[in-house]
Amino acid sequence: MQLDHRAQTLLKALVERYIADGQPVGSRALSKLSGLELSPATIRNIMADLEDMGFVASPHTSAGRIPTPRGYRVFVDTLLTVKQLDETTVGAERMRLPLQHPQKLIANAAQMLSSLSQFAGVVQSPRRESVFQQIEFLRLSEKRILLVIVDPRGDVQNRLLLTDVDYTPTQLSQSANYLNQNFAGQSFDGVRQRLSGELRQLSDDMGRLMHAAVEAGSEAMAESDDVVISGERNLLSVTDLSSNMSSLRQMFEMFEQKTGLMQLLDMSSKAGGVQIFIGGESNLVPMDEMSVVTAPYAVDGRIVGTLGVIGPTRMAYERVIPIVDITAKLLSNALSQP
Repeated sequence: MQLDHRAQTLLKALVERYIADGQPVGSRALSKLSGLELSPATIRNIMADLEDMGFVASPHTSAGRIPTPRGYRVFVDTLLTVKQLDETTVGAERMRLPLQHPQKLIANAAQMLSSLSQFAGVVQSPRRESVFQQIEFLRLSEKRILLVIVDPRGDVQNRLLLTDVDYTPTQLSQSANYLNQNFAGQSFDGVRQRLSGELRQLSDDMGRLMHAAVEAGSEAMAESDDVVISGERNLLSVTDLSSNMSSLRQMFEMFEQKTGLMQLLDMSSKAGGVQIFIGGESNLVPMDEMSVVTAPYAVDGRIVGTLGVIGPTRMAYERVIPIVDITAKLLSNALSQP
């Protein structure tokens, strides 16, 4: 719904004031904040219209008004002036993401988001391609084999295979060599299709072992996604989020279960750019008082995950948005280093 210039100016002033001090904003304060030369009666009429349209609400205990989720949405989509991080801050944060193991980079990025925003930082670990560079079989005991999978970036996944046959070390070595020599660098799905046509050339026992390895490897790669969260305790000091036990329970259930958080991060990675999920309008955010600001990050130009800041709906979006944006760019650059 289109708002005229006066309504936009008053809504912007109201949201900014409410974010700053958390108190309902009255017409007299809006007259000073907006810079508009309007009578108190005119301002009251415009605010009444904004309330009828669902952009602001009147708490029962106050004559002032507060923004609704719909009002926040208009504010962040059309009225917000984003502040740029200064070069000193950007340079300091770049130093916190030196070339290192990807998981260490992920953890540092989550800590960076938390420390800069003073809320909770979240980073989705890079989604793995279902591709292996090397496979090894280690005999643990009779009919128990450890499958070791190394992906193209050097990350390692382990899976336990329980077999019907007690394979000898020679058989295990031959099977690993066959897979590595013929299929290294390919996806497990592709290996499954090719292997099915070649199993006739192998013994039944060896074929069953390779088939089990491909299935277990595919599952290992599919299960490798995770979320790293830093600074959850920061949210305990945010009154809007910790004012009652029900809110606290919802918040920490989200952190513990992570399923809904993963869905939100997956959705934002498909949209591209900075996304803002405001509680009360998004089913993926469990609390009306909570917002999540996200951005995707990439490796060598390919989006592999999403990061963001979890905080109150009443957050300084103009400051948090560039924090999320620059962290995504820094992490992308760090992960893309050869």
